[in-house]
Amino acid sequence: MVNKMKKIYNIKTFLTLLITFILISYLAFWFIDNYQIQNIYRHLNKPTFKESNKTLYNPPTDGNDTTFNFLNYPFLTVNLSDYKKENSDTVAYLKVGGTLISYPVVQTINNEFYLDHDFNKNYNKAGAIFSDYRNKLNDLNKNSIIYGHRRLDNQMFTSLNQLLDRTWFNDDDHHLIYLTTDYNKMLFQIFSVYTIPTENVYIKTHFINDEFASFIVEMKNRSIVNFNTSVNENDKILTLSTCLDGLGNNRIVIHAKLIKKD
Repeated sequence: MVNKMKKIYNIKTFLTLLITFILISYLAFWFIDNYQIQNIYRHLNKPTFKESNKTLYNPPTDGNDTTFNFLNYPFLTVNLSDYKKENSDTVAYLKVGGTLISYPVVQTINNEFYLDHDFNKNYNKAGAIFSDYRNKLNDLNKNSIIYGHRRLDNQMFTSLNQLLDRTWFNDDDHHLIYLTTDYNKMLFQIFSVYTIPTENVYIKTHFINDEFASFIVEMKNRSIVNFNTSVNENDKILTLSTCLDGLGNNRIVIHAKLIKKD
């Protein structure tokens, strides 16, 4: 009986030590990933703002539409060649107003590689901010999607979580997304924010007949905030997507319409 109890004790001790080792290893790798990500972006040049033209893309017909609040907002100016020297997959630079999100965007032939590879193409669970492989950022699809992980250290797309706070939108600056490519400087206005179980509906990029008009209505109706702005079939949409939690079963989704480009 004593030997049996001793054996059980030894097994429990071994399992406890094994679990402790696994947890410590996981945390160590997590901190290493974060440190590497911080170093990657720290030395890269940050973009600046530049005075914009005052012409709206597909302007609303209602003069009281909130889109007119952003008529004089600047564009984001960035020399993408600096980023291309680091990674030739660079296709854009993204900044979300009122958040820490300010990153180069990469794109490759699939939506898997940059889930676990960083901006320098090294294996890293933090991944990179990347464009859907179907996007054509030189002339924008009707719906263009950009993805990023949600991290506990507030990097990547973590601060999209702020957009779930309705009071956060009291500042007009928080309604804007800046996207700069080799071809255009673009300004987008957010019109929908919501969470949803993982699905493929909101990441559709090509539409036929009246599908896009129906898509817009559905995405707008999902929003937890009413942005008091019109969106129609002549608009072009930018969608940001990240995980709501660590399980990966739910998503935070942001939709914004193109309001100006230079």
